[in-house]
Amino acid sequence: MKMNEKIKQKILLLPHSPGIYQFFDAQNKIIYIGKAKDLKNRVASYFLNRVSANNLKLRTMVTKIVDIKHIVLATESDAFFLENILIKKYQPRYNILLKDDKTYPWICVKKENFPRLLVVRHRQNDGSKYFGPYSYVSSIRFLLDLIKRLYTLRTCNLHLTPTSIARKKYKPCLEYHIGNCKAPCIGNQTEYEYDLQIEQVLSILKGDIQYVLRYLRNEMDKATVEYRFEDAQLLKERYNRLETYQSKSVIVSSVIKTADVITIFVESTMGFANFMRILNGAIVLSQTFELSLGIEDTRESLLNYVVADMIDRLGDLSFEIIVPFKPDFEFPNHVFTIPNRGDKLKLLELSFRNLRTYQFERLKQIQIIDSDRYAIRVLSKLQKALKLATLPRHIECFDNSNINGTNPVASCVVFKNGKPSKKDYRKYNIKTVVGANDYASMREVVWRRYSKFITENIDMPDLIITDGGRGQMEIVRRVIKDELNLNIPVAGLTKDKYHQTNELLFGFPPVQIGIKPTDPYFKLLAAIQNETHRVAIEFHRDKRSKAMTGTQLTDIRGIGEKTAQKLLVKFKTLSRIKAATVSELYEIIGEKKTKNLLNYFAKKNNKNIV
Repeated sequence: MKMNEKIKQKILLLPHSPGIYQFFDAQNKIIYIGKAKDLKNRVASYFLNRVSANNLKLRTMVTKIVDIKHIVLATESDAFFLENILIKKYQPRYNILLKDDKTYPWICVKKENFPRLLVVRHRQNDGSKYFGPYSYVSSIRFLLDLIKRLYTLRTCNLHLTPTSIARKKYKPCLEYHIGNCKAPCIGNQTEYEYDLQIEQVLSILKGDIQYVLRYLRNEMDKATVEYRFEDAQLLKERYNRLETYQSKSVIVSSVIKTADVITIFVESTMGFANFMRILNGAIVLSQTFELSLGIEDTRESLLNYVVADMIDRLGDLSFEIIVPFKPDFEFPNHVFTIPNRGDKLKLLELSFRNLRTYQFERLKQIQIIDSDRYAIRVLSKLQKALKLATLPRHIECFDNSNINGTNPVASCVVFKNGKPSKKDYRKYNIKTVVGANDYASMREVVWRRYSKFITENIDMPDLIITDGGRGQMEIVRRVIKDELNLNIPVAGLTKDKYHQTNELLFGFPPVQIGIKPTDPYFKLLAAIQNETHRVAIEFHRDKRSKAMTGTQLTDIRGIGEKTAQKLLVKFKTLSRIKAATVSELYEIIGEKKTKNLLNYFAKKNNKNIV
């Protein structure tokens, strides 16, 4: 890729050091942020033809670069984390982005005297402890309700300090009078007693419920020994509530106590990632994201990004992270496990099922809300399956129809951007072929259509499909390539004994392309094939019907082919001709022919007209 003088000078001045680089466009907007072990070599590589020519999106981006800025860092690890921070801040067009339009809630244990529990939408670096995010608000409500039943935490927003409490600055509120708070604001509860509750609340939020159960059990036994039966009963109620809550948790493993699970799936231009957190063998968090792929992303780099993003969201990840493959970046204090069997593999499969479910729902949503985007995705998969040079936005499909060689016709159905373009449909009467010869009929129609395209300078399709097998494909190839000297890919579709689409053929010699009924482009191909067949059959039926009607009319004395044609053009069908009034018939064919016509129909009905 040719460099302008300004870019060339910028690259010459870059150091051979780790760091991050930023590309700017003509509007001084950041379009890409990257990291590098060697800034000079990495940035220069974008402008080498052997690198950028392999990726159209990358090549397009490079043409838009008008300025480069960089930041030198001590290590590649520092560059990786700064790159992620800047990508989230500026969201450059050509970088990977997490398409997470939801802001999941967190439970915050506020850093203050007599800490409060709050539900917030964003984490802040204020020293408070955050737990979550929670996928479902109902989970938070249930958890907060449990904690409220177990502990007497304050809900007011008073600024409690030892001085304000000693001065009796505040008065107890309704929460105190109904037993939900012990009124630390007037000194009825010490900070030590309050912090003991907070310690247990933190253990519950972390998922370590066994610790709290043991504590409550010990306190219950102690109260019983000391004959404090009311306290023992209260502790027992708390114990039972917490035990019930634990029994409702989704326990997925009795062996794995703490771990995080991440799965990645990339398909065409879309990517998805699922994150699950396991605490004490139970799933406490599960989130799935859609990934907007960058220009140079591999599945390993996507995993790098998701791990870094979850560390940023959650503060940190578990020591063990279960993954389908290892990232290509080192994360200190974390071990990545690729399981082959056992509970860890089951967790990985569960995460992947969650991911695929989200993907299916997301694609259905796109199909309904953004049908154009869905169509491009389907066409991209078809392009990849057939290894086409361009996206097949314009597809044409041909089919023949005849019965024992009579009334041969053909149809051409056109799909543009994955949708039928009915105004471009064409129906053909076969003119040069006698008898039932599908190959000759196909040759005639394809020749007539695309020789006209050449003469009238009409845009050619991106893909031609024949409703037939290898023989039909070869006929079309000869016309397109050998006779018209065009370069248009040709595919063939065949049906099974149940008349359902079952085989896609492509290439010369044709080879079978594996397709499944669940593939999105299978449904598109089946729709194209069925539509082509429908149009051909209906056209043939209409022509056969008119031919039969025309033959019956020409049997009448004085009615020739031209007269019969006039009647069919006007009335369309034989039944409408029979139902026409005398004046209507006079107007079309005159008095004498009308009288012959009416007498003929009358004799057919065993009636005489004078």
